[in-house]
Amino acid sequence: MRQIHSSAWLLILLSSFLQVLIFPLPGLYFLSWIAFAPLIVGLLRARPAGALEIEGSPNLAPAKPLQAFSLAYVSGIFWYAGTCYWIYDTMHQYGGLTAPFALLALALFCLYLGLYHGFFGLLMSLCVGPGRDLRRALVAAPFLWVAVELARERITGFPWNLLGTAQVDNLSLTRITTLTGVFGISFEIMLVNVALAAAFLVPKKKRSTLLIAALVAAVVLQVGVLIGAPAVPTNRTALLLQENIPVDENWTRNVFERTLSDLAEISMKSAELGIPSSAESKSVDLIVWPESPAPFYTGDPLFRDALSNLARDTHTWVVTGAIGSAPAQDGIVAARVFNSAVLIGPAGGWNGRYDKVHLVPFGEYLPFPSLFAFAGGLTKEVGQFEAGRSRAPLDAIDEKLGVFICYESVFPSEVREFADNGAEVFVNISNDGWYGDSGAYAQHLNQTRMRAIENDRWLLSATNTGVTASIDPYGRVVARLPRKQREALFAPYALTSVTTFYTRHGDWFAWLCAIISVGALLTRFLHRKKAKTSA
Repeated sequence: MRQIHSSAWLLILLSSFLQVLIFPLPGLYFLSWIAFAPLIVGLLRARPAGALEIEGSPNLAPAKPLQAFSLAYVSGIFWYAGTCYWIYDTMHQYGGLTAPFALLALALFCLYLGLYHGFFGLLMSLCVGPGRDLRRALVAAPFLWVAVELARERITGFPWNLLGTAQVDNLSLTRITTLTGVFGISFEIMLVNVALAAAFLVPKKKRSTLLIAALVAAVVLQVGVLIGAPAVPTNRTALLLQENIPVDENWTRNVFERTLSDLAEISMKSAELGIPSSAESKSVDLIVWPESPAPFYTGDPLFRDALSNLARDTHTWVVTGAIGSAPAQDGIVAARVFNSAVLIGPAGGWNGRYDKVHLVPFGEYLPFPSLFAFAGGLTKEVGQFEAGRSRAPLDAIDEKLGVFICYESVFPSEVREFADNGAEVFVNISNDGWYGDSGAYAQHLNQTRMRAIENDRWLLSATNTGVTASIDPYGRVVARLPRKQREALFAPYALTSVTTFYTRHGDWFAWLCAIISVGALLTRFLHRKKAKTSA
């Protein structure tokens, strides 16, 4: 890449640094309005054009397609390394990989996912008009970005930290997600970044006007974090248990029995005490145990009896994470195993089960096992779960629970199906202990909060080590527990059967952006072909 000007690389590195800062743990979300402007400027002023401007500075031209891909690809690699660094610790401490192999796993992850940034740069380069006309590329950029995010969700299946999530605390701006999903905010953020970038791509005499307009737009849109939303009334209370079980616990039968007894006792005592804020002792409406590393098998009589007794003694519906199974059938020798959520009724009966549909690669199943045979520790530690097939809510008679498990909460198009199928409240059970003290648990929480906003639903988040919380339809955390404590949370919530436009129609906006992106590319190629024909 000898022809790329050094200033372009500096802009790419600056953009990468800013992109990392907008997500937890730094969480400097206001930087999202400027973080991508250096990337866009770098792509469109990347190489010497062979002439000098009057001031004597080099006349820079847009990057060629391969150059643009390389510049943006480097940005993507740095962004994933800076925000998903926790993959190293997860693979090393809990995945059975040695330090070098865990580092290799992180590197391969960044090299793979960074391709999406690269494709964004490539597509922007292809949209540059004749005679280095940048207008078409600038107009297309927000559409291209959303199209690439959609591809990341639908093709790779890792929509972690979609750009719009950075503004989850912006109560006024996030209302657009009830129409467009989180992709609508991603579009808004990129639009402001494009306006800011354009200010540095036009002649200096026009720069001040564009720069002021872009900064004013960013400030006005960011002011939404200062605007409050009305209180949302509640009429129900759930008891969310935070188990705080070490992920690497050595499970002997004695440890299992003692842990199960302790969890049941905490739940029982908390439920019997009633809701602290209530004028009279009032029982809870729902008890939720999270996904946990404990070997809670649905076929284990001890586990079944403990949960059935808890439901009967408290006269309460109980949801718990468990390892479900199905008998062998259709010529399959071994029984199938699922990562499940089980619903137990007040009479102690096991009334329903949700089997996790979207499993975590390298965590709950190993894709292409022969390819990763070199990582013996990994293949030993990775679960071999079967994927569920239904996103129907669990029916607790007077309330329908949209229960999804851990990683599933980062998929907007999948979570909305629960509400579309009739879920009146969301329940996310998770084990964020895999992330340690990295920023991943906070990143996960913000993405979970966005699902509540998109679908206008209360969301109960029960996690093993935290954050265990009650989240209202505006994405606000109204009650939470401190992390790494074994404790129960009284979580207020309410039911609703109203569906948002996004719930009913899904990712229509993202698909529209993808169609417009294809149209922009086709138009550019047709113009190029026409120009060659005329010549």
